[in-house]
Amino acid sequence: SGEFAPTYYLQSDAPLYYYSFTDAFIAMAYRSLPPAQQARLDPMITGFNPADMYAADHIRRVLLTFPGVFSGIGEFSIHKEFVSAKIAGGAASLTDPALDRILDFAAEAGLVVILHNDINMPFPKPDQEPYVLLQLRDVLLRHPQTTVIWAHVGLGRIVRPVTDQLALLDRALSNPALPNLYIDISWDETAKYITSSPEAVARTAALINKYPDRFLFGTDVVAPASLAAPMAVYDAYAPLWKALTPEASQRVRMSLLLEPTTNWLIGVPVRRATHPANTLPKLPVGTANDTGDVADA
Repeated sequence: SGEFAPTYYLQSDAPLYYYSFTDAFIAMAYRSLPPAQQARLDPMITGFNPADMYAADHIRRVLLTFPGVFSGIGEFSIHKEFVSAKIAGGAASLTDPALDRILDFAAEAGLVVILHNDINMPFPKPDQEPYVLLQLRDVLLRHPQTTVIWAHVGLGRIVRPVTDQLALLDRALSNPALPNLYIDISWDETAKYITSSPEAVARTAALINKYPDRFLFGTDVVAPASLAAPMAVYDAYAPLWKALTPEASQRVRMSLLLEPTTNWLIGVPVRRATHPANTLPKLPVGTANDTGDVADA
């Protein structure tokens, strides 16, 4: 890129790498805030490669080094358009035992997981099986104790909704084997699909009204200079807010507020990891747990 220094992954063809110091940087910035401001934030650990068998060890070390700071991990990506193919060292996978190790530890340590995983590949062939979705289902079933927030409903700039996506979500959210799954509708790219037509708005609203405690809203705006950028995402969802019941609208729009008396993100259990070193779960040197057969989602 010559003298141009990219600051975003779409600004260059250069390989991407994981910058682990970001976790220390966030922790120190968080600690510099007064308690009233700290109470408004739930920092997440992101400086790890989910294809690295030592990723879970990194997460544990961050918790030991900065106790009381982090509430979860993510958003981190497995399958992501424009990103997966650029990762130095190879792309992550939903079938990688490194991911199972991360999710096992997150459950034991009480960390919420925000996972970006596209629902399908970009430009799939007609009638191509969305195998990524099937693999994601299997991951969730293998880790029933891990709270997973599926970022952006699996959508992207060019990754479009799959056929009957809302019906698939309905099946997943009604499955008693998947109480650990929550759906995030952040990002203006997600909003463009949900608000693409009155029918899309109505069908999405019907699903959220059915499961108002399983959906979360955020902006997914990177380094905004003012409130204008995040508010633009919020305003883009105006047709959806109007179509929801008052109770569902309030719950989804305010879902990222931490209830101080219960330490829950509204609808999503969270506890800030304050384990002393002798009680934080130890990591075995092993691979994914063998959980046997699982039922279809």
